[in-house]
Amino acid sequence: MAANYRIAMWTSAHFRDVLRLAFADYAHQWRVSVCFVLALAAVLAPLLILFGLKFGIVSAMLDQLVEDPRNREIRAVGSGDYDAAWFARMRDTDGVAFVVPRTRTLAASMKVSPPAGGQILDVELIPSGGGDPSLEGRSAPPDALHEVVLSASVARKLGLDAGAELRGHVTRLHAGQRERAGVRLTVVGIAPERAFTRDALFVSLPLLTAVEDYRDGKAVPPLEWAGDEPGDAARLYPGFRLYAEELEDVLTLRDGFERLGIEVRTHAADIDVVRSLDRNLSLVFWIIALVGTVGFSLSLGASLWADVDRKRRDLSVLRLVGFRRGDVVWFPVLQGLFTALGGWVLAVFIYLGLETLINDLFADKVRAGAEVCRLLPWHHLAALGFTLVCAALAAALGGVRAGRIEPSEGLRDV
Repeated sequence: MAANYRIAMWTSAHFRDVLRLAFADYAHQWRVSVCFVLALAAVLAPLLILFGLKFGIVSAMLDQLVEDPRNREIRAVGSGDYDAAWFARMRDTDGVAFVVPRTRTLAASMKVSPPAGGQILDVELIPSGGGDPSLEGRSAPPDALHEVVLSASVARKLGLDAGAELRGHVTRLHAGQRERAGVRLTVVGIAPERAFTRDALFVSLPLLTAVEDYRDGKAVPPLEWAGDEPGDAARLYPGFRLYAEELEDVLTLRDGFERLGIEVRTHAADIDVVRSLDRNLSLVFWIIALVGTVGFSLSLGASLWADVDRKRRDLSVLRLVGFRRGDVVWFPVLQGLFTALGGWVLAVFIYLGLETLINDLFADKVRAGAEVCRLLPWHHLAALGFTLVCAALAAALGGVRAGRIEPSEGLRDV
């Protein structure tokens, strides 16, 4: 136990001596050392900038896709027959963030106007409810029968805001007579501009089905709309509004609908474009990184090999005064690590300066808050680790050369 402790202390002391001597020699030949650091920075800085552009551009495009709920929407093409059990299964399906039935498009409309009179608008009725991604959390969802959320265009045209009252009118042709029913609505919020560009109301499913039933000639007791007695048949819906949880879920759900024979329309093409761009930029980056890394590693390894040959007498003297073969091996390896650390620090400073310049140049070409060139702190640390490993491997050539030097070589030159 004590012997092992003495060996460990002796090894630690020798390593500290090697570290001190290697750094002293590295500082003594500072002109050569600076050239090595500049050469590494000249290779590493462009790689950081290239990866920063790749990461910044792709991240900005992905963020834009994620932030716009429309890119996660899946719309049915044509008409189907979907019952309540089908929607219950869809709500429990992995990757589905929100789903709500749609009624017939021709029946999903009404006329609206302020209670005091004024402009009358024909609006579409969009089924909504709790968790509707298109509202983006900026408005309370229309949960009750009389609650609605206005599209931005309707709010602008009628000059209404949350809390206002609205009068809705529905017409139908029933038993050869044109009939009209009214309903008083409460505005609970305004939808974001991009949620729906046309004139529309986001409404609860009960109001949407009430309007369809009335147009079909049926009575709607909750709204006191007269008509024929509704039947007992289970309601079937011709369509749905569905949003995926993540962009990746869009593709999965699309494939699932296709297997079920349900044709849907998605923004999968836009998602594929961004993914393809990410793959292609990554390929270009790694090709350039590989060429630069191999070139610099070979250059550094050859330089350290030649440096060991130049210092054979000095290194043999170290062996002569008690340094072991393994201690001498560390001499060029440590100097290679000094070069890696210095080159990385210089490259990071160069990158940070150019990052600010690039983002300022493109500030008016991207949306607010987006950055064309961006790296995260862990990217810089990963670059440091990769640089240290490559430098150590390159310096190992010189280390092997140094380890073969015998103490007798120092005596022959005395």
